[in-house]
Amino acid sequence: MANVHDVAAYILSKRSPITAMKLQKLVYYSQAWSLVWDDAPLFNEQIEAWANGPVVRELYEYHRGAFKVGQWDIGNPKNLTSSEKETVDQVLKYYGHMSSQELSNRTHQEEPWREARRGMQPDERGDRVISLASMVEYYSGLK
Repeated sequence: MANVHDVAAYILSKRSPITAMKLQKLVYYSQAWSLVWDDAPLFNEQIEAWANGPVVRELYEYHRGAFKVGQWDIGNPKNLTSSEKETVDQVLKYYGHMSSQELSNRTHQEEPWREARRGMQPDERGDRVISLASMVEYYSGLK
């Protein structure tokens, strides 16, 4: 199975450079749609519901302090299967033209992030996990 760094490297091989925030949201949507279309997660790392939307901490630790990222040296896009690449390609086709802020706003309106943040203030820091089950339930309803 690919890891989150492999997915980030694949996204950046297709769209680069992009903001770190946009990368986080594209990784999130790639995971969500993989769960729905492929009945399997793309990666095992957890996604947390931060104030600016979904974030994978392992990615954040690598891009911390960078506004834009152009390559991901610790991931290998070749670790994704052709089916996984197809899923990410479809995510990029649909969401790739949106700005970081548009993607962040979109996630704020969707139930998985909202559910994980329930009871928290809008700008409150937090590391609650967005469950895979909540992602499957919400995004399967959008098919």
